[in-house]
Amino acid sequence: MSLVLVTNRYRDPIDLPHRIRYGKVTPRSVRDVDAIVSLLYDRIDAKIFAAARKLRVVANVAAGHENIDLEAARARGVYVTNVPGVTTEATADLAWGLILATARRIVEADRWVRAGKFRRWDFHLLLGTDLAGKTLGVIGPGKIGRAVATRAMGFRMRVLFAGRFRADLERVLRESDVVTLHCPLTSETRRLLGKRELEMMKPTAILVNTARGSIVDEGALVEALRRKRLAGAGLDVYENEPRIHPGLLRLSNVVLLPHIGSATRETRARMLATAVRNVREALAGRVPPNRV
Repeated sequence: MSLVLVTNRYRDPIDLPHRIRYGKVTPRSVRDVDAIVSLLYDRIDAKIFAAARKLRVVANVAAGHENIDLEAARARGVYVTNVPGVTTEATADLAWGLILATARRIVEADRWVRAGKFRRWDFHLLLGTDLAGKTLGVIGPGKIGRAVATRAMGFRMRVLFAGRFRADLERVLRESDVVTLHCPLTSETRRLLGKRELEMMKPTAILVNTARGSIVDEGALVEALRRKRLAGAGLDVYENEPRIHPGLLRLSNVVLLPHIGSATRETRARMLATAVRNVREALAGRVPPNRV
């Protein structure tokens, strides 16, 4: 019987025909495990791989895999898997939730009402911006980016995409009314948007990030928002997550969420089921379907 270590941050039962241990991923805890089911915050580094002498697969319950040392995994002959595509629809929905919440100042309005300030209708109260007919810029034309673009059809929006080419990125930044980030975090995309890039955007534009926080220079974003170089931002991820830049917390033109892009019951169940399938295949001696 194989022993599977499941991070104690995910205590839902797993339907695996193997012995299961819940706990924190440490060199000591992985010494005798054949598989690790990990979450995005579990650091699976060279020390973990060196200690896990029987390890055959790390199944990350996430679309990304930047928490795992892939070189160390390759050196040890360990499969690394993720759950690509499973989070697409939920994350695209949340991106649109942030777009709408930021454009129409929904969170500000909610706070206004809860504070007892709503005493009468006012012609100039909490004016937002229209989305219909505007331009949506999608940075990262993968599955989630395309799903977000598809939803823009309902708003009759013009859609621009930016991938690997710098010219496309600059065009998207200069022409878009809403810029939404859906690229993976790599050495090329780390701080892809800094002071220079943010200043290319329209002062009336909105930036939305449901990808990875480190794609944006958070300090530069705070300055752009504070000086009204950008109209607003909607963020689900942060550069030093879970810590949030204190400047963001003081701004009213930012909507801040606690990394809930995939947080629906249906999506989280599919994520876990996909990770379990990856473990089953690897422990049966087969190549897992979602091998990174």
